[in-house]
Amino acid sequence: MTFPYRLAALAIAAFCLAAAPAAAQDYPTRPLRVVVGFTPGAAADITARVLASRLSQILNQQVVVENKPGAGSSLAADYVAHAAKDGYTLLIGTSANLTNAVISQQNLAFDFVKDFAPIALIATAPVILVVNPSLEVNSVQELIALAKKKPGEINYGSTGVGAAPHLAGELFNARAGVKLVHVPYQGSPQAVTDLLAGRVSVMFSPASAVIPHVKAGKLKALASAASKRPTIAPDLPTMPEAGVPDFDASIWFGLMAPVGTPRPIIDKLAAAVNAALKADELKTSYAAQGFDPLGGGPEDMARTIAADTERWTVAARAAGLKK
Repeated sequence: MTFPYRLAALAIAAFCLAAAPAAAQDYPTRPLRVVVGFTPGAAADITARVLASRLSQILNQQVVVENKPGAGSSLAADYVAHAAKDGYTLLIGTSANLTNAVISQQNLAFDFVKDFAPIALIATAPVILVVNPSLEVNSVQELIALAKKKPGEINYGSTGVGAAPHLAGELFNARAGVKLVHVPYQGSPQAVTDLLAGRVSVMFSPASAVIPHVKAGKLKALASAASKRPTIAPDLPTMPEAGVPDFDASIWFGLMAPVGTPRPIIDKLAAAVNAALKADELKTSYAAQGFDPLGGGPEDMARTIAADTERWTVAARAAGLKK
């Protein structure tokens, strides 16, 4: 390459480097799309719509929520993974994406860890450990003792193979050294119905699906399956407090972009999310659903993903879902 061409190439490269911060400074200049891998009304959808309303005000651009349900939210993730890396197509990433990735990585057209740039955690939907009162246990330690006395005789319901409640049960098996038997259902309503009827005895369930039954005395709550007590059930001990260490099966939601999105845009979005989470109306909306706002930056979300990957890999192996 001759000197003039080399000089031109260097000039173009310098222009591109200078343009990136400028583009981020002006960003966004058109509406943003936030893609959700679940149907309208699902927890991830509610999380996205409440956040989008506030982000629209903060960013001075319309933030549109687009639902692309299917394959445990993998269809939406695949769509965003292959979108332009310009910050205008984003994903509501969830722990469901991560559990799918842990179990079915070889069958996916994307890598959830390598193909996405974390932006910020939005909220967590607490999961709690509940039992049918007929089981006659009043604490996690009593459940463990009974399960050790009756290995393979106590069953637990979930919302399907590979879903977070399923892997929470297998994580409990692994951490507590017991063998509860998994019974999968198509969703929470069917699983909770059989739990109430005593056809299954135990369930790790999203709190919002079972708290009314706990308050009515039809189910017994033993612990919060999270690292901290949820606001919707502040009296419940966490699993570590109940004697099961390194246990966190909460369902989280976070904002993500295709990897390669300029870091200044990622940082601007993270700042906007954190500002949105401080709004009283957002806190009120999330509290009504039993959601706890999270926040933080890209590195915080990356650490959560790394920790969950290790945790769910242990659970998936215990369930025979991963070698």
